[in-house]
Amino acid sequence: MVRSHGTIRDGLVVGLIGYAAVALFYSAFDALAARDPLYTVDLLGKAVFRGLRDPGVLSFPVALDGMAIFLYNALHLAIALVIGIIVTALAGEAERHPGRARLVLFTLIAGFVVTVAIVGLLTTPMRPVLPWWSIVVANALAVIVAGSYLVRQRPHLWHRLTLVAG
Repeated sequence: MVRSHGTIRDGLVVGLIGYAAVALFYSAFDALAARDPLYTVDLLGKAVFRGLRDPGVLSFPVALDGMAIFLYNALHLAIALVIGIIVTALAGEAERHPGRARLVLFTLIAGFVVTVAIVGLLTTPMRPVLPWWSIVVANALAVIVAGSYLVRQRPHLWHRLTLVAG
């Protein structure tokens, strides 16, 4: 049986891994686009905390805003940690109650889809520099990397989810 403190600890690690995967993806994405590696996070920080709404400014070089970058990273990290704890709690539910594994798997998949949709909709004005495919890939990478950690920590989890759902 998975205890609460194990769920929280694993959830925090899962969230941190997911956060790091997305952050590293966008740093590489920006570097490959010949932009500053913090360009996307700076843009998101300015949109969330500075009210940047004019997509026309995306055509011009924009100075990095350290406070916007910090605040957005803090927000992203906090959301990732909460998601990590929720995902880990759901995994524990599937482990303790195999009959609920199908519902847990559906909930995890739906959570991924909803997360991508919300991020995509909230970033619509930034589509020229933040394409849909990048949102899907960044989140899929987070799921794969963080999910791999969780499956290694809980060896029966993958079996529970795939056996009951299959």
